[in-house]
Amino acid sequence: MKNILRKLPTFIGVCILMILTSCTTSKSVVSQGVNLSKYKYVAVIDDDTYRMPPELVQYQIQLYDAVEQSGLTLINQYRINELTQSEQSALLLATFGVAVSQEETVITVNFIDFNTDRPLVSCRGAYTTLGISHDADIKGALKRVGEQISKTFK
Repeated sequence: MKNILRKLPTFIGVCILMILTSCTTSKSVVSQGVNLSKYKYVAVIDDDTYRMPPELVQYQIQLYDAVEQSGLTLINQYRINELTQSEQSALLLATFGVAVSQEETVITVNFIDFNTDRPLVSCRGAYTTLGISHDADIKGALKRVGEQISKTFK
């Protein structure tokens, strides 16, 4: 009985940690009246791949993988002008946002209509280990934003 009582605070602490870890929210917001099925292409803009520290490129790769979960064909941002007018009408631009704090890591991928510059979709993935592992927070947020993108576009 004493052994159980000694382990009880640890057990309660682990349970609280698990509950708090699962309290982050991931969601998608889609502009009213938008027909996402008309879009066939996506181009990631403001790509910092060549200016970021090499150890962060792994996360950039995972962000691109998340965008590809939309089912849209990925187009190089520098080749947009090579698309026909019809193809440009079916093009979304994607931008990334990353916010890291002690409480949680949030990754946002926003999709913008190429012709109108109107934001149409915002997918948010959040994850936390309460500061225990920032690497796990980023990986969890990437996974969740990918899930949101997949749900939104399929």
